[in-house]
Amino acid sequence: MSRKSWASSEDAAVKNSYNRTMTACFTGYIVQAIVNNFAPLLFLFFQNSYGIPISKITLLVTFNFGLQLAVDLISVGFVDKIGYRASAILAHVLSAVGLALLTFLPDILPDPFVGILISVMVYAAGGGLLEVLVSPIVEACPSDNKEKAMSMLHSFYCWGHAGVVLISTGFFYVVGIENWRVLALVWAVIPVFNAFIFAKVPIAPVAGGGEKGLGLRELFRVRTFWILLIMMVCAGASEQSVSQWASAFAEKGLGISKAAGDLAGPMAFAILMGLSRLFYGKYGERIDLERFMTYSSLLCVFAYLVTALAPAPVVSLAACAVCGLSVGIMWPGTFSRASETLPRGGTAMFALLALGGDLGCAGGPTLVGLVSEGAGDNMKAGILAAVIFPILLLTGIFIAPRKDK
Repeated sequence: MSRKSWASSEDAAVKNSYNRTMTACFTGYIVQAIVNNFAPLLFLFFQNSYGIPISKITLLVTFNFGLQLAVDLISVGFVDKIGYRASAILAHVLSAVGLALLTFLPDILPDPFVGILISVMVYAAGGGLLEVLVSPIVEACPSDNKEKAMSMLHSFYCWGHAGVVLISTGFFYVVGIENWRVLALVWAVIPVFNAFIFAKVPIAPVAGGGEKGLGLRELFRVRTFWILLIMMVCAGASEQSVSQWASAFAEKGLGISKAAGDLAGPMAFAILMGLSRLFYGKYGERIDLERFMTYSSLLCVFAYLVTALAPAPVVSLAACAVCGLSVGIMWPGTFSRASETLPRGGTAMFALLALGGDLGCAGGPTLVGLVSEGAGDNMKAGILAAVIFPILLLTGIFIAPRKDK
């Protein structure tokens, strides 16, 4: 065998070994989809069965993504110290424990809301760690096209989201929503299983080429980083402002049954978001990322306006689903732009971008909830207010340079 052929076969073997790592990361994003999207399907059930007002239900979203945001920030200091493997295992354990606590803590504490909140905070810590870890692990894996790999990775969040909605809706319809605790334990099995997978797969160094990643002070001096950070805030807000409230919006705001609302609202949103990411993951090398993000942002603005202003419920639901198609590229696209623009960003950059994304994930749904409550529980008013996020993201796309020194 020639030296060239031997080197080629060795490279192929290395890439094959990292395919298991990629699969574990894909499953990690399914876990994050579970912890972010299972509880919102129960918002109205919690409100009715435990007597929790919508203002407190809004706090569940705020604390979920708010704590993920805090974990993003704290992780800058400890992920590199304890290692990506140990951090990934910890993230999955916290996700499983939080889902398990949700099944009994609200019933044994004097205030059920406190029990739900504690459970959310535990699995939110796991979700926040996953957001910091999974993208840079995939970015470090040997692959021919990083942007395609990143988009494919983020599509698995969407498939997880769609799966959570479809399976949960079927379970609630057949078994009864009052038995939701059984399903929560079933969902908790997935992070337990993936924790064992992460204990064995190879994990490549995140800062490539032996270079040390940029520190916080260095990053904060780079103007482009701040633009990218704001874009991540808007990406998270654009995605979750509709996603987190889609079930309640369809059921309460449009007067549709829960089963039909969940299928036509959050599941359609997730499927179209996943298709957008899958499309770019397959054909990304032929598509200009900046142009794709620009058109997606314009479509997002249009979809938000139609969702909020259309007089017919079926049109609002269709526009809600189109929101998923439009936001698909925003989060992974901004990550890819950051990797290309600041290749030495390292753990600090990925953690802070994840922090920005989670800030948007917390702030967007919170804005929708607060504006809706202020408008007499009118959820259309809340969604209309959130149109500011895709508008700001569109602005960031135009002013962020492709490369930075």
